[in-house]
Formats: sequence, C-alpha cells, structure tokens
Amino acid sequence: MSEQKILLVDDEEELRRSTAQALELSGFNVETFSHADHVLELIGYSFAGVVVSDIRMPGTDGMTLMQKIREIDAEVPVILVTGHGDVQLAVKAMREGAYDFIEKPFTPQMLAGVIRRAIERRSLVLENRLLKAVAGKRDDIEARLPGRTQVMVELRYRIRAIGASDADTLIVGETGAGKEVVARALHDISARASRPFIAINCAALPANLIESELFGHEAGAFPGAVRPRYGKFEHGRGGTILLDEIGSMPFDLQAKFLRVLQERVISRLGSNEVVPLDVRFIATSKVDLEAEVAAGRFRADLLYRLNVATLHVPALAQRRPDVPLLFLQLVREAAARYGRDEMAVPPEVISDIAQRDWPGNVRELRNAADRFVLGLDGERQLGEVSGLADRVAEFERSVIASALVAHGGSLKPVYESLQISRKTLYEKMQKYGLDKKLLVSE
Repeated sequence: MSEQKILLVDDEEELRRSTAQALELSGFNVETFSHADHVLELIGYSFAGVVVSDIRMPGTDGMTLMQKIREIDAEVPVILVTGHGDVQLAVKAMREGAYDFIEKPFTPQMLAGVIRRAIERRSLVLENRLLKAVAGKRDDIEARLPGRTQVMVELRYRIRAIGASDADTLIVGETGAGKEVVARALHDISARASRPFIAINCAALPANLIESELFGHEAGAFPGAVRPRYGKFEHGRGGTILLDEIGSMPFDLQAKFLRVLQERVISRLGSNEVVPLDVRFIATSKVDLEAEVAAGRFRADLLYRLNVATLHVPALAQRRPDVPLLFLQLVREAAARYGRDEMAVPPEVISDIAQRDWPGNVRELRNAADRFVLGLDGERQLGEVSGLADRVAEFERSVIASALVAHGGSLKPVYESLQISRKTLYEKMQKYGLDKKLLVSE
C-alpha cells in the first residue's frame, strides 16, 4: 500500500507554509502545492492519503480540483478550506462529495483531527479493496474496466501481467474506448503507484513549444526563457509518463524521444548537461502506427522500441453484450458524482441503449449516462417514482431487464446470476411485463 500523504493546496504561501509545518509536527507527511495543476498526477486508486485544498484559488479552484479527483477515484477524501463567505459553497461541496470543510481561521489541532478521520476512512477503503481482490472478487481493475466479454477478460489479464513490470507499453484503441483508463490502471498496480502520473497530449501541444514542454530549458535558451524550467519528463520523478496520441508527435522530435527511450537520459534546451531519467513510458494511439510508418509519418525504430508490450482496447462494437451493464455502472457513477439518489433504469431505456451504435465508445456512453441522471433528453429518473415499494420494484425490474439483455435473452444464466429460481424469474418477468424478445435485438 502507498505511503500515507497529505497533499496541501493553497495559493497563499505564508498560510501554506505554516499549515504544513503544523501538520508535520502532528506526525503527517505533507507535500505542498501553490496551485492544483500537479496534484492530479499523484492521485490514483492506490493513493493512501488525503487532499486538503483551499476553495478559492486562481486557475483550478478547490471545487474543480475535487471534481477531477472524484473522476479518478470518488473515494479519495478531499477536505476544503473556506473563508467565512464561502460556507454555503462548502456545504454545496459536501453534497457533491467533499469529505469535510474547515472554515478560516482554524486551529492546527482541528485540521489534524479531521485529517486523521479521513485517513482512517481511506485506509478502510483500500483494505476492503485489497480483501476483495485476494478473495477473487471484483477488484479495482474490473471496476474501472468492467465487462464479461472475452476481449475484456483478456485485457484485464494482460493489464495485471504487464502492470507489475516496468515495461514501456503501447495502448491502441479507438477514440473514447478507454486508453487513458488502461494507462492509469497500469500505473496504479505498478511499483511507481505512489509517484506522479503525468499525461501529455501530443496532439494538443503547440509545435513550437513541445520540445521545451517535454525536455525543459535553461534561462536564455530561446527568447522569453527568462528562467530555467523542468520539462514534463524530468518532472516525472520516478513515476509514469503517458504520451497520449503519440502519432501526433512531430517527426523530427521522434528521433530525440527515441534516444530518451533507449538511454533514459535527457538534456534541457540550452544545456549540454545530461540528466538521468527514471520514468516508465506509456503511449497511446488511435491510428494504426504501422500504417503511419509506411506513409513516412512515424519512425519504424520508435514503433519497434515502443511496442515491447502492446494492449488493444476494444471498441464497444467489439463487446456489445457489455453495453447494458456498463451503462448501469456509468449511471451509478454519475448519480454519485452529481449528488443524486441511486437511480433505476427502465427496461425500455436499457433496450434502446443496447441496440444503439456507439461510435464515440465509452466516452459517448458516459455522456448518455450523465444525461439520464440529469433528466435530459426526456429520459425518466427514479426520483419520479413515489414510495419505497415503487422504488424497489423499479430497481428490481431494471436489474432483471439488464440481465436479460446482457445474456442475450438466455434465461438460465439470468436466474443463476441473480440467484433466483427459474419459476421466480418467470413470475417477475410476468409481473413487470418483461418480454425478452422485445429487450434483445436479433
């Protein structure tokens, strides 16, 4: 398990320093940040600590930071520090998933007490996940990459096999299929899990700045470089570097990156000094890199060096039976993210979801789940069902319907997976008006 750590984020230097000192005197391991930009690099499913953040900061504020952390792992405790006028905002944050909030001015003892309780809660979460994994139950990898189809079973097996190694890895898949989720999973089950995870979108970096962003520069290396700066490679500090859409990396830069891969050293722009590099590289691509090599847009030697280990993330079209169950999970996640009650999904919605094409893959399906939870597109929500009995019935109906869709209308695996008798399944299908022929497309 990763070392317990407090990530303290506050743009006020004096308050940040005094708070960190007080927490260290209380026995905590504290890492401070003047802004939120680099905090997410240290967050993952194995993160064993707590995030303490001021709400109002320039750039990424505390609320936005909390939302981004919850997208990575909704059970990481986030404690927000507020001014007197921000209490209503903090209460809103509590509804949206913050662990707690503390109003300024506060005593170090008060903050330390909240942090201790948050660490105890996080420790229990991680211990429970570990016990489930040891018991052979659904673990973190399956929670992040759910699916019963053979392609998903094989993908999870390869992630577990490759993740424990330090091998550089190429992840290939369509847009929205979940390549970054796979990359984070590889990082989180590796020995580098407690170190930064730095995602670099090669397609989004300006061509005139990409070399400086990756390698860093010395003062005076080019006009405007008034002070030295670490590049993202050097900032990796023993962690993992994700090069998203590496096929977009400029051809002349590919040769320099190949040297980094082979020799594990870099030189900042404007310097001849060689800096050792201790990172693991993971690259993703939505395009066929072999075709890019044939077209002269990608270096063959770089491709051969990258694909020591290659993972193929299947599109939803390749695992259509997983779509209903995946949608139900995304609905649960969206409900938690938006602070809504658990929602039942009507069978007609599940049937429609199962029959649609999803060219945007999981990303598009997640957007559909968000719209459902928010009540957009005229889709029905659980909140419209009155009374506990109606809520339970609606939920039971949606579970049976989704199981019928997932198993292609075959009744035996449905009643076995739901742990009910064949007779009970027939009775409930009749009660809820479920017709497998209408739910399952031919």
